[in-house]
Amino acid sequence: MKRFDAIVIGAGQAGPSLASRLTSAGMSVAVIERKLFGGTCVNTGCMPTKTLVASARAAHVARHASDWGVVVEGAVSVDMKRVKARADAVSSRSRTGIESWLEKMDRCTVFRDHARFTSAHTVRVGDDELSAERIFINVGGRARVPPLRGLDRVSYLTNTTILALDEVPRHLVVVGGSYVGLEYAQMYRRFGSEVTVVEMGPRLVSREDPEVSAAIREILEREGVAFRLDAKCISLAPAEGGVSVGVDCARGDPAIAGSHVLLAVGRQPNTEDLGLDRAGVKVDAHGYVVVDDELRTNVDGVWALGDCNGRGAFTHTAYNDYEIVAANLLDGDRRRLSDRIVAYALYIDPPLGRAGLTETEAASRGRPLLVGRRPMSRVGRAIEKGETQGFMKIIVDAETKKILGAAILGTEGDEAVHGILDVMYAGATATTLQRTVPIHPTVSELIPTVLAEAAPPAG
Repeated sequence: MKRFDAIVIGAGQAGPSLASRLTSAGMSVAVIERKLFGGTCVNTGCMPTKTLVASARAAHVARHASDWGVVVEGAVSVDMKRVKARADAVSSRSRTGIESWLEKMDRCTVFRDHARFTSAHTVRVGDDELSAERIFINVGGRARVPPLRGLDRVSYLTNTTILALDEVPRHLVVVGGSYVGLEYAQMYRRFGSEVTVVEMGPRLVSREDPEVSAAIREILEREGVAFRLDAKCISLAPAEGGVSVGVDCARGDPAIAGSHVLLAVGRQPNTEDLGLDRAGVKVDAHGYVVVDDELRTNVDGVWALGDCNGRGAFTHTAYNDYEIVAANLLDGDRRRLSDRIVAYALYIDPPLGRAGLTETEAASRGRPLLVGRRPMSRVGRAIEKGETQGFMKIIVDAETKKILGAAILGTEGDEAVHGILDVMYAGATATTLQRTVPIHPTVSELIPTVLAEAAPPAG
């Protein structure tokens, strides 16, 4: 038995930083990673995909350079092998950096193997058995593969395996019209693929307000991405040169013939093979570890951080999980999950930056609202850049003047939304933000104007 003060299972976004804080506090820490250091973000999520998005944007801008008065001689082509190599290099540098950091960390011992609980405070790793009073589960998640009819008869891609592609698919069929699927849809369309998105629901990204969904669809359709919505009975079958995707839609052909199919229908936690039952740690019906407002499980001395707890699905929420645990455990500073404001981005181009509630969610609370809107075609910065698709929307409580939520779908929307998010965290009112004097010319400078024009929603 090897004894430590703490065990961290998984080296994703929360794990290494937590190990650093714990060792700095004088604790001996075991960090266990069975595969790739850095978790989803570094290896199969943010870093490689946003690197690919950047390459896809470069191709798109080059093809449309004449719109800015720039002449590009000859046809623009994409060398997918070089694109992939660039993304691989970005991920590899980050992964190696994290691994080296942990290896050199005082009082930290790294184990490269699969961890399984043998009791509430003991973990088996290969031939070793480790024990600690504090155990932190940070095992992340992976792509969910649904039990589609015919799945066992075809080759398919997930958000992980598609990163191995070093060629441009002739026709990529994306099953799933939400965040991951739409990013890949636009990306590969810009690389040169024919792309069709198949979605079971009546609209894209159903979590968003209908007008946001409609605007996203319009943006992508203008680039040539095709959509098949209301696909109620999706199935897969081999076809010459690729795969046939049955969609059973009310209109259009009953099947789509593609060269490649990407399954982008959600995520699931990596918890089913951890032996959590032996530790007595509760999970919900979907396999997520159940935690309280301070990320503690039902077992004393065991915490769960990151994607595996179902309380956030982003790199920034995983890192915030680390901050919450460290503050409570080491700093005597009570921090809670319930203090966190929902915020995220959809990295199509132009991006969607989101903070707080949607208008639909805010309206469901039954309080009077003020809603401010402005199309990006009336934002000077967007006009100057020649990128006027999308709009800005901010939702305010009409009585308290607190900002409840915002959506900025447009150029620099993923950055501009942070000014709103900061005001929300500060507990300041919309009036405070409305009276600021932003820099011109920026996207953010129109936020006070949007607030000044906010009015009760129609109907």
